[in-house]
Amino acid sequence: MSRFTRSAAVITLSVGTLVSLPALAADALNYNQISLRAEVSQEVARDKMIVTLYTESQNADPAKLAAEITTTMNKALGQAREVKGVTLRQGSRNSYPIYDNKNQKITGWRERAEVRLESADFPALSKLTGELLNTLKMDSMDFAIADATRKSSEDALLKDAVAAFKARAQLATDALGGKGYKIVNLNFNTNGYPQPYARGGMMMKAAMADSAPTPEVEAGTSQVNMSADGVIEVLQ
Repeated sequence: MSRFTRSAAVITLSVGTLVSLPALAADALNYNQISLRAEVSQEVARDKMIVTLYTESQNADPAKLAAEITTTMNKALGQAREVKGVTLRQGSRNSYPIYDNKNQKITGWRERAEVRLESADFPALSKLTGELLNTLKMDSMDFAIADATRKSSEDALLKDAVAAFKARAQLATDALGGKGYKIVNLNFNTNGYPQPYARGGMMMKAAMADSAPTPEVEAGTSQVNMSADGVIEVLQ
């Protein structure tokens, strides 16, 4: 009986020793490690103008309606293709039935088609938009940051964020009386790059009336931020 009890005690001690090893390793791994965060920001110009135009009509004959919409859009697309620096993207095109007062019988059809124009040349796109409003309607005018501009600003922010993190890491090391530090991990996050900012179509249509000169547009800027979150180990 006593022999069994001693064996059990040895096994228990061995298991306890094994369990404690990872805990000791974890304590050693996290020794003198601190978390830091550094942030940098930059004003970036909204250098891409996006205009969405559409045509909409209704007809009792869906085939005639489709032909009418197609003719209008083809004319507008042909006119837009003549302007250099403007990118065309065809938007949605939808048709749906129109019912009588009892909502039982189809009395006609309504169809809508969109075209999206993008350009970094604001005056050229503004002028084209004013001309196309003779046959189309405006859904919105938006401003965004072009892909190339975004990449360039992200690259610059990354360098600034690394420098800011290193400066903060050195400051923390000096405050703790360390001889130096090493980076355990480092993560970057960006925010502030905007979704396109829409301006109402009715307002811009009035501004671009035939009797008025082409309006100048100011897209403004957006403040974008990048944060560097990481862990350093201070060396003693």
